[in-house]
Amino acid sequence: MSLNPAKNVVKNATCTFCGCVCDDIELHTEGDRIVKAKNACSLGESWFKYHTAEHLYPDALIDGKPATVEAAIEAAADYLYRANMPLVYGLSNVTCEAQREAVALAELIGGVVDSHTSL
Repeated sequence: MSLNPAKNVVKNATCTFCGCVCDDIELHTEGDRIVKAKNACSLGESWFKYHTAEHLYPDALIDGKPATVEAAIEAAADYLYRANMPLVYGLSNVTCEAQREAVALAELIGGVVDSHTSL
């Protein structure tokens, strides 16, 4: 029995992080972790290597403390109601439908929309 985790290579993986949809990524895994993302840019490599599906935090936090999702929604609504020029940002990694809803929310609350590409 080997103590080393199983190693795999997945060729022609597609990165959806920034929207360029690069499809020539070669992913190297050890066990259930990606340890190398060949041909990926620094954003894609970071996304593949450090993005996780592990449940590391509670479903919701309010001021850093665990909360129910319902309480977090109420707190978020209150923050947005009291905000002056709220910013909707970081929509590059969500679906078109989610982007549409975020823009509608920004319009409803008098906010502004920006993306990471404005850098």
